Amino acid sequence: MKYFNLNKSILVCLILVVTTANGGVRLKELGRFDGIRDNQLVGYGLVVGLAGTGDSSRNKTTVQSIANTVKNFGITIDSKDVRSRNVAAVLVTGTLPPFSEKGDTIDIKVSSIGDARSLAGGTLIMTPLRAPNNEIYALAQGPLSVGGYAFDSFDSVVQKNHPTVGIVNDGGLIERSTRDSFLKHNQMQFILNEPDFETVSKISESINGKLRGVRAEPLHAGKVNIHFSNLSMSEKFKLISAVENIEVIPQIKARVVINERTGTIVAGGQVKISDVTISHGDLKLVVNTKYQVSQPFFIGRANNGVNTQVIPDTEIEVKEKIASSVDVENGANVSKLVESLQSLEVSTRDIIIILQSIKRAGALHAELIVE
Repeated sequence: MKYFNLNKSILVCLILVVTTANGGVRLKELGRFDGIRDNQLVGYGLVVGLAGTGDSSRNKTTVQSIANTVKNFGITIDSKDVRSRNVAAVLVTGTLPPFSEKGDTIDIKVSSIGDARSLAGGTLIMTPLRAPNNEIYALAQGPLSVGGYAFDSFDSVVQKNHPTVGIVNDGGLIERSTRDSFLKHNQMQFILNEPDFETVSKISESINGKLRGVRAEPLHAGKVNIHFSNLSMSEKFKLISAVENIEVIPQIKARVVINERTGTIVAGGQVKISDVTISHGDLKLVVNTKYQVSQPFFIGRANNGVNTQVIPDTEIEVKEKIASSVDVENGANVSKLVESLQSLEVSTRDIIIILQSIKRAGALHAELIVE
């Protein structure tokens, strides 16, 4: 990691990502097996126990939900009689990991959907979480952990972070096991996170050359079909583990990622720049207006048409710095470019504009991503 001080107040962080020639990357870091995936869950619930920071009576959904909830306990109440601000309607979300079994727990996130000011101190009551097929896979309940607060008095408000979003650690109890089907007819597919023809070819060659009882062939740039011999299930699982731990050197796509908010530039080690000349200069326009008072001089009594006038005196000054330029040689990387720009004392925003201009000029041979 290198830090380049471009001026007195701005630091640009440049990270070079390089894959060494001696060590590869395990397949389990490059992708996943088809059929092994996370599943999203969502539910609607209520957070109770708030100290007057919940939804107001204007939220008819919350009021009706309170009436429906107490009805389940044998208490009949008209929704028009509900005036509590200690309850908030929320959406509950969670992620169901692969190979989940009954009794496992997951973390859940709770987000307010009404006009509640804060969920701090609240408790989520039992909420069913459903998958896209509308089946219930988990039940969520527990006290919220909110990483913020909000206090208000009259027109004064003090707030930190987002107090209307909270987390219940291990608050989701799985009620239905997942059915992950990844091995069909003695074969399975490996899916790459970054499709690439050369990487797929290397994976197939490594599997075929290092493992017996396994045959791999690429289907396209992002998928490899793996066929197992007629072996027992325990032997197949050993081979699957061996496949996951095979190391290959993947082809990394040349990218430059820029975060404008933090001033961070992340560049791959394979990013190259062709011959380019960068000129940087500033044009400063100053408009200065001075108002002068014109006071008439007279002896005796002034006529009705005589009065005081304010006369603007405008001066326009243009200041233009002599443009500085740097030359970047063919084959230089982004690190060399930033070192060259350091002599120009440019800001982070200027670096972003310069990189975009170099990309448009065809001299930056990488994908430019601005966040």
